[in-house]
Amino acid sequence: MKTLISPSILASDFAKLGDEVRAIDEAGADMVHLDIMDGHFVPNLTVGPDVVKALRPYSAKTFDVHLMIMPNPGIVASFAEAGADIISVHPEADPNIHRSLQNIRSLGKKSGVAINPGTPLEALEPLYELADLILVMSVNPGFGGQKFIPASLGRIRSIRERIDQLGLDTIIEVDGGINDETAPSVIEAGAHALVAGTAVFRSPHGSYRKAIDNLRLSGSA
Repeated sequence: MKTLISPSILASDFAKLGDEVRAIDEAGADMVHLDIMDGHFVPNLTVGPDVVKALRPYSAKTFDVHLMIMPNPGIVASFAEAGADIISVHPEADPNIHRSLQNIRSLGKKSGVAINPGTPLEALEPLYELADLILVMSVNPGFGGQKFIPASLGRIRSIRERIDQLGLDTIIEVDGGINDETAPSVIEAGAHALVAGTAVFRSPHGSYRKAIDNLRLSGSA
């Protein structure tokens, strides 16, 4: 499977978000990753459905929306209506995650489960059949620019093995500390998609296209 690159706009220039989304689209990104934080589940505050809706005309690529909030049917529907294509929710924040995943699919969107570094993988067991994507957090969520947690590799391998056992085609996406150095081991462990914020928007390569190409090449090495 081709390695998918999903630049996180959390690391972009918020004064020109539309232009930044268009730029990563034109630079070859496969998806646009949008981190939604409410200042409660994680110690940061970002954007809501209205911003997602405003950004939608700037790219036809998949909008990969990561809800770091306590979701409810109304807010999930708002993001779906705003143009999200994939909506990922956290078991740590959602006591009704089974219903939330069903709701996401009923809205015609792909469902994702995001899991924090300190959460036992057993939390995923009741959810595999309802998830189109598993988002493995390789840092503690809430801020960009953090260092990759090496223990994440074992977690990715375990999730990959379980997905294969179940005969599913679930995408494994990894978010946190992804760069040219960490991407190869993450892909080797079984991931399909890489979320990269700092590695794209603040890349030393000089352009978004070079940054995205480098990540994809390093992830395929």
